[in-house]
Amino acid sequence: MTWLITGGAGYIGAHVVRAMTEAGEPTVVYDDVSTGIAERIPADVPLVRGSILDRERLDRAIAEHQITGVVHLAAKKQVGESVELPLRYYHENVEGLRTLLAAVVAGGVPSFVFSSSAAVYGMPYTESGLVTEDTPCAPMSPYGETKLAGEWLVRAVGKAHGIATASLRYFNVAGAASPELADTGVFNIVPMVFEKLTEGAAPRIFGDDYPTPDGTCVRDYIHVSDLADAHVAAARKLAATPGHDLTVNIGRGEGVSVRELVDLIGEVTGHHIAPKVTERRPGDPAKVVAAADRITAELGWKAKHDMRDMITSAWAGWVRLHPEAARD
Repeated sequence: MTWLITGGAGYIGAHVVRAMTEAGEPTVVYDDVSTGIAERIPADVPLVRGSILDRERLDRAIAEHQITGVVHLAAKKQVGESVELPLRYYHENVEGLRTLLAAVVAGGVPSFVFSSSAAVYGMPYTESGLVTEDTPCAPMSPYGETKLAGEWLVRAVGKAHGIATASLRYFNVAGAASPELADTGVFNIVPMVFEKLTEGAAPRIFGDDYPTPDGTCVRDYIHVSDLADAHVAAARKLAATPGHDLTVNIGRGEGVSVRELVDLIGEVTGHHIAPKVTERRPGDPAKVVAAADRITAELGWKAKHDMRDMITSAWAGWVRLHPEAARD
């Protein structure tokens, strides 16, 4: 099989490309490189520059490279921005997906892996604190809504046209397989803390009065290398089982509080600055941790890396971009 990886020049996409190629799966990257970095892509992997809204370009790429599977990661992904720009998010994330799926159907591509998100759950409540794939979905942002609508569309098209499909619900992604593949954005909690520490400022904790052991929010974090390996497992499952449909969480099934995370970052980086507690952010649930047993049963996949691995590898990438952050 030859897999088309949309968004393969991005942070997560580049890790998926590396994992797929190292597993012996031929890949082609499709990316408009508006936010991705072309240099992340291995020299022997073809790069097709184009938008997922460009049907003609997609048709040509699928035909020219004889694509037999798609891993779709190209999307807008900032929750706050989606609230401000819902039309843009629905256009790129939903209409872009529709355009891509139309090309997939026309090209006779039999397998499709969709990058979804735990944002589809919104602010879930479960007695165990674990979010299963059967937990009701109630997204709280246009971004989360586009991911849930994307899952519906992928499943419907797969059923109608006999395409094997998988929707992978990511939890909080961190870390890097190597420094040059590290996340260059400052949108998630780990790089946000790194940025504060580099400036010599106190990291912020939004609320410490939640019903959790230390009063701060608890989340599930997954190393980006483990996430990439899950894509390999999903792709191979679909290739081996035509017409299959799969929806799984990708997490470790272990919760880490914000305070524990900030303390560990200080330990790993050597920057010991006490965090500043501010008011809660609206909509932050106390605890969101993945139930990760279904993906193990379905794909034989399990996370290998712990929180320290994530912080250490992410910090190496941060220091590569910000040498002034290094401690003697």
